[in-house]
Amino acid sequence: MDNDFDSIIFDYGGVIINICYENTIAAFSRLSGFEASQFYTQHQQRALFDDYERGHIASAEFRDGLRSLFQINCSDQALDDAWNALLLDIPQERIALLKGLGQHKRLFLLSNINEIHRIACDRIFDETFGAEFGGIYSLFETVYFSYEMGDRKPNPSIFKTVIQQQDLNPKRTVFIEDTHQHIAGAKSVGLQTIHITNGLTILDLNLT
Repeated sequence: MDNDFDSIIFDYGGVIINICYENTIAAFSRLSGFEASQFYTQHQQRALFDDYERGHIASAEFRDGLRSLFQINCSDQALDDAWNALLLDIPQERIALLKGLGQHKRLFLLSNINEIHRIACDRIFDETFGAEFGGIYSLFETVYFSYEMGDRKPNPSIFKTVIQQQDLNPKRTVFIEDTHQHIAGAKSVGLQTIHITNGLTILDLNLT
């Protein structure tokens, strides 16, 4: 790709950390005894999940919502394990790439994420790279999490917030994301975009 850009905004899940939505769908299907994909997929989900990603409800209320939605009565830990099943690994090569890019580009993280997943991602990162690394946060100027912002992708407003707070030029800023709706939201505010799909990873991009 053309390297005529100053800043990169990265998505987290599916771009930096590997994820598999089917794992969480299967886990809740096992707990409930019926097909969970009618309530939750990568591209469409019930209001409960959107509300949690925007921080409109707390983790305890989200867990109670899961119990009601899936008609199950199980522990917080069992729910968290099913919810976190989609989170896989963080390849070391991707972190090495980010460390190198940070030497000459402005890097930001923008993720639709919730408190339970954020805690689990932090744990995976620390287990992989060591707590002394400083976590994913040490790789970016600023980390933007939807549940802390009260907003979520693909809303144009969340992209505008990042652009305005960081004084970014959208024409010289690239947004890298694996969900097509979010790519559309970024394009609507003038950001340059790269859609991670069909096995592509950030290692395949000419970002340096």
